[in-house]
Amino acid sequence: MIKEIDFTQYLQLSENIPIVDVRSPAEFEKGHIPKAYNIPLFSNEERALVGTAYVQESKEKALKLGYQYVTPKLNSFVSSSLKLAPEKKIAVHCWRGGMRSRAFAEHLNSNGFTEVYQIIGGYKAFRNYILNYFTQKANLIILGGYTGSGKTHILKYLEKNNLQVVDLEGIANHKGSVFGAIGLSSQPSVEQFENNLFWKWKNLNLSKPIILEDESHRIGSVTLPMELFKQMRIAPVIFLDIPKKERAKNLVLDYVTEEKNLLIESINKITKRLGGLNTKKAIEFIEQNNFYEAALIILNYYDKSYLNGLKRREEGETFFLKPAKSNHKENAQIITNFIKGKEWK
Repeated sequence: MIKEIDFTQYLQLSENIPIVDVRSPAEFEKGHIPKAYNIPLFSNEERALVGTAYVQESKEKALKLGYQYVTPKLNSFVSSSLKLAPEKKIAVHCWRGGMRSRAFAEHLNSNGFTEVYQIIGGYKAFRNYILNYFTQKANLIILGGYTGSGKTHILKYLEKNNLQVVDLEGIANHKGSVFGAIGLSSQPSVEQFENNLFWKWKNLNLSKPIILEDESHRIGSVTLPMELFKQMRIAPVIFLDIPKKERAKNLVLDYVTEEKNLLIESINKITKRLGGLNTKKAIEFIEQNNFYEAALIILNYYDKSYLNGLKRREEGETFFLKPAKSNHKENAQIITNFIKGKEWK
């Protein structure tokens, strides 16, 4: 049985029904539905040749070429799908829910799959849905604080305290500063970042407080959905004002790597703002393995930059909390108590 459903209907099934994306590997890599599996009808090269045949010759020629590419793979389509869905219940989509997903769905249906769901509108409909989703008003609270305050670590403890938390930097796979890529693998595409963010966002109660770290519109190479960023700019801010010496220690723990050249390359990127003399001193400290003194110099720049950004916020209150130490668990409890005391609704 093949049943046509839209993406919102699939969301109700997503915990139990695996989903197959039959687009090419390049399409999948650019962006895909989280938890989807890629079983491509065509390789990247085959897709390009079929498209060229369609444009330069005819639809019939493109179909004939497509069948030529697909026929040798038919058995593997079934075996790969069975590994994902041994109960023979599966969902399928392509770019617009057209010929590719229909052909794949019919093939599985004719080879013993008892429930095959074809997602009408395909990946394009999913993208339209999620971008509109972020226009919904959410009850946001922004966790701010100077660089080195341990905000990302604190978010994890806040989540353990049963608060709704979204770790934007975790989803972006970047720590948000010029040093943010150090020690991490590559970032997702902008499109995939939005997809992954939605997958987390869809499970939240938007009427209850949602805590996000204070971010600029760009996190490394990805950008926040504009409608979400606009809401963040007017949301209340809880600002952690932790002593600089404590924060310098955190930076050393979070960023020091055996590859000192990565730190030096990052410092050179902010030379104009840090100043030539400070840049020179910071690099000398790193070369001497005196990372703490280098961190203190760098914080002079980031503290000024962050404070200027805080002043430019359009609306929303800012609440300053001044923990004496950088104990992430204790600071998370301070924030938890403050939020509950304010009774944000």
